Amino acid sequence: MGMVKTRDHGGNLAEARATYGDGDWIDLSTGINRRPYPVPPIPPEAWTALPTSDAYEALTAAAARTYATQPASTLPLAGAQAAIQLYPLLRTPGLARVVTPTYNEHAAALKSQGWTVHEVPTLEDLEGAKIGVVVNPNNPDGTRYSVEELREAAKSVSLLVVDESFADPHPDLSLAAHASDKILVLRSFGKFYGLAGVRLGFALAGPDTLATLREMAGPWSVSGPALSIGAAALNDTEWQRETTDRLTNDAARLDALAQRRGWSLVGGTALFRTYATPDATQAQHHLATHKIWSRRFPYSKTWLRLGLPDGADWARVEAAMAPEI
Repeated sequence: MGMVKTRDHGGNLAEARATYGDGDWIDLSTGINRRPYPVPPIPPEAWTALPTSDAYEALTAAAARTYATQPASTLPLAGAQAAIQLYPLLRTPGLARVVTPTYNEHAAALKSQGWTVHEVPTLEDLEGAKIGVVVNPNNPDGTRYSVEELREAAKSVSLLVVDESFADPHPDLSLAAHASDKILVLRSFGKFYGLAGVRLGFALAGPDTLATLREMAGPWSVSGPALSIGAAALNDTEWQRETTDRLTNDAARLDALAQRRGWSLVGGTALFRTYATPDATQAQHHLATHKIWSRRFPYSKTWLRLGLPDGADWARVEAAMAPEI
């Protein structure tokens, strides 16, 4: 059997180590917050018993408050990725359009379920698709769409999927309050809260859509520890405010370093920044020699994406991004 080809993603530190050796790596190849939410004590029964309906309902209520929607419109799942694997099954296969460049799992999931997928450059180009997909704010270029623009786009497709995995620091962009059986909103927990290994996310939609997704996901679709951690984090509004402020300031700090290096900002969010460099391969190599891993993209020779450093990371990043002499 040949090797299974995997899709290109950030977080591939194994590749970095294989090429540049072991060491104290700073992984900036993802948009995951490097200062995670402080995990509270987890009740022993969360590990030993099947997840309870009370814990499930507590998490659902916390998520609904955070995302400014209703519990009846909120379905916890094992990560936004779980929802991406499921939503192609909500309609019989036909034509799907995905606004690109963007997170590559959307097109891959649709194709795996028999959909014809057209990658299109603008929101207006979704018109006429059975499923239209947009990431807001977009990964990796940070393109942002207003609530009004998205609601208008939803009128031209059978189902609009809006992936808001990076929207936590940008609540004004969220379409969560307008989720319906024609608008499916996906939310990620792991990125903003820095706990990607918890594998928690949410689908926000109308009652018929959520009932179908719930049936497809099956019982106990979220682990007991994830239910406990998620409810605590989503109820901690002070941590959310402080983190949003810190990330916003850190994004500006990283932009200043990039500008000093001669890189220009393509776009980004308060969780990652994408820069146009003279040569992305060379830029990634330079940072890797300082044991800092970054993200290149197969469709661009110049784009390089960096997550935001934290704490002691900054001294090494500042040294690595000093102006070229």
